[in-house]
Amino acid sequence: MTYTQIGILFVVTVVVLDLFVLRTRLVTRKGFWVAYAIVLFFQFVTNGLLTSLHVFTYADTAIIGNQPADDGPPPFFGQGRIFFQPFEDVLMGFSLCLLAMALWVFWGRRGVQRTPMSGPPIWRRSGRVPTAPTGTDSASPGRTGDSESTT
Repeated sequence: MTYTQIGILFVVTVVVLDLFVLRTRLVTRKGFWVAYAIVLFFQFVTNGLLTSLHVFTYADTAIIGNQPADDGPPPFFGQGRIFFQPFEDVLMGFSLCLLAMALWVFWGRRGVQRTPMSGPPIWRRSGRVPTAPTGTDSASPGRTGDSESTT
């Protein structure tokens, strides 16, 4: 299977997942396309730079177009390339972004992790400090051997 076929398969799979399985319908929203345009700009900059410097190379049989015969950079535009990168990279980037956003919306709608897990403990935000029950050691339940003595 070529990189082109895999890219097309991923796009179709993730769009079907977005529209019919997760039912987030992000591809029908203007906000998604604005966010994706921002991501796409930075994908063109970073991936294009890395491809033009030959950090990434592709087999001619796996992509549309071909690698340059000499050690020069690939074409900026044309021969299946957009800003030095193969067109297939755009397909894969779209699939990745749509899948990540669709899962984010899907799990967010179901209330997964509604309360934040980072930051100060909840009792510090409320202003009340938990107290140890009377008649017990002042050490925390999970700590051993490092309790302070109160004399």
